Amino acid sequence: MPPTLVYTHAACLNHQPGPHHPESPKRLDTVLKTLRSPEFAALAWRDAPMGTVEQVQLIHRQDFIDEVAESAPSHGYMPLDGGDTVMSPGSWEAVMRCVGAACAGVDAVLAGEARNVFCATRPCGHHAEPSKAMGFCIFNQAAIAAAYAYEVHKLERVAVVDFDVHHGNGTQAAFYNRPELFYASSHQSPLYPGTGKAAETGVSHNVLNVPLPPGCDSQLFRSRIELDMLPALREFNPELVIISAGFDAHRLDPLAALRLDDDDFYWITRELVKIADDTCGGRIVSILEGGYSMEGLSGGTRAHVLALMGQQPQR
Repeated sequence: MPPTLVYTHAACLNHQPGPHHPESPKRLDTVLKTLRSPEFAALAWRDAPMGTVEQVQLIHRQDFIDEVAESAPSHGYMPLDGGDTVMSPGSWEAVMRCVGAACAGVDAVLAGEARNVFCATRPCGHHAEPSKAMGFCIFNQAAIAAAYAYEVHKLERVAVVDFDVHHGNGTQAAFYNRPELFYASSHQSPLYPGTGKAAETGVSHNVLNVPLPPGCDSQLFRSRIELDMLPALREFNPELVIISAGFDAHRLDPLAALRLDDDDFYWITRELVKIADDTCGGRIVSILEGGYSMEGLSGGTRAHVLALMGQQPQR
């Protein structure tokens, strides 16, 4: 059984939000170039399948799904939320490949075909709410994957852990009244989208927010994760862990002001792997979210996937 399976698809490069947009195809090119280097020779690769409307319906309202499908232009661009989130001719297939990768990843780890999965796909998803797109995100593939594991595979407790620098308001909104789904987020605050206060705890304390101040460094980040997030996740005792893996908390990222480095992404991933090993046979599906410095994105991805593989980074 391969230690880590990667799902990706060339169609994810065809989502074109426009020139100078931070969420550019270059991001995925950077991730794929990183993961195709010799130190990742042990990875197994699969093409992401097309997701289905039925999978998207697990989180999103049908009228919103119809709106997205009808907004895909034959040429040019179509904004969904005033300009941050934009449809291009290739966007529908790209986002459905994101959904397909996430759900196929769940299938693979639950079938024992891989110990864990990394979905190298774009656009990101954690800002997408059940009835609207926002913040570069169209459909929320991490939330969909969790609901898919619950509804289709009949798991009773599924967790999403999100270390993107921005709060995943969409995942929180989808999970807030669903005690079987747990959402934990570390994020800079104040920062877009303005949600994610510590007092936002969900219907049965199934939401945990760890807001971090601008300038937060490795020491503060790790102490907050150790004190707040890891014990709560272990107490929830998940049967599957899904990671919203954003690398925009990197000190080089231009859209935020945290001061994390590659070692921090390795550290938190390793800690999540330990909990998954203890609670659910190591079953993790990780999904690429943000990261807008190409150096930070490459370094963070490298550290994250090496930790998923159980390998030490070589200096």
